[in-house]
Amino acid sequence: MCAGYNSFFIERLGKICHRPHFHLLILVLFITIQLNSQADLSKITHDSLITAIEIPETALKDHVILHSGYSLIYDEQHEQAAWVAYTLTAGETIKHSERTNDFRPDPTVTSGTATDEDYASSGYDRGHLAPAGDMSWSSTAMKESFYYSNISPQEPAFNRGIWKKLEELCRDWATENDSVCIVTGPVLTKSLKTIGTNKVSVPTYYYKVILDCSPPSLKGIAFLIPNCGSPSPVKKYVVSIDSVEMITGINFFPLLPDIEENKIEKTRCTSCWTWKKSKPPTKPGSRVPSHVSSQCKGETASGSRCKKMTKSSTGKCNLHQ
Repeated sequence: MCAGYNSFFIERLGKICHRPHFHLLILVLFITIQLNSQADLSKITHDSLITAIEIPETALKDHVILHSGYSLIYDEQHEQAAWVAYTLTAGETIKHSERTNDFRPDPTVTSGTATDEDYASSGYDRGHLAPAGDMSWSSTAMKESFYYSNISPQEPAFNRGIWKKLEELCRDWATENDSVCIVTGPVLTKSLKTIGTNKVSVPTYYYKVILDCSPPSLKGIAFLIPNCGSPSPVKKYVVSIDSVEMITGINFFPLLPDIEENKIEKTRCTSCWTWKKSKPPTKPGSRVPSHVSSQCKGETASGSRCKKMTKSSTGKCNLHQ
């Protein structure tokens, strides 16, 4: 991990949030060694570790910008984020705030971001990277999701079609797995078409990388989708995390122990995830309807996640109750 990230993690320490435990002791030791820190381990919260896991490494050395619901690094050359990262919990899929549609420049980007004028009459949607639907748990998070640092020019058929389906699928997975870490963004290359006076690049592809950081097992998956409409199922665009790293030059989940990182990022396991859309709870304290099946959260004798489906409100099949 680059030393330049130390201040970012220090800012994260002490944040209070309820997220599931995951290799806590290993990560405490790993992060402490990486930071070469003498910090009091009792002050390092589990949430700090999980939040840290979602932050990638890139060639860009700019300051990581923190918002209440997501973090990003802004690429001034392309006038949009190189990546946006956040952890989405099951509780955060419950809607508390309505969509605002109040697009505005990001005041934390000192160099300035795109504006309404850049997108006006361009023919492109103002596509979210961290979707507004993932930020409806807070009015502040919802407001910040409409900052232009979180927006990228997307073909309408892409934004309202395959990209939206993937966003909805990620919310299903957050509900099913208690939480998922998500890193998403455009593939930014030279000589891309631009729009507006600020010359906002129009990406040809977008990626989304997801990590299930809930016990009993870890798993990851990645998507690489062209910026155009598609009638194909989302599953068609599954790729390995390693392949997205090669295309983007971004190192995802660098705080994972190397053994775990290498295992997760080289695989392309579609069977590790469920693909049937379910309806998440809409009221605080409510549960997923009892008729909806999900993968059992129990652990097999070999240490892998049980592959049986269950309708139990506990999330476990009859063998693991």
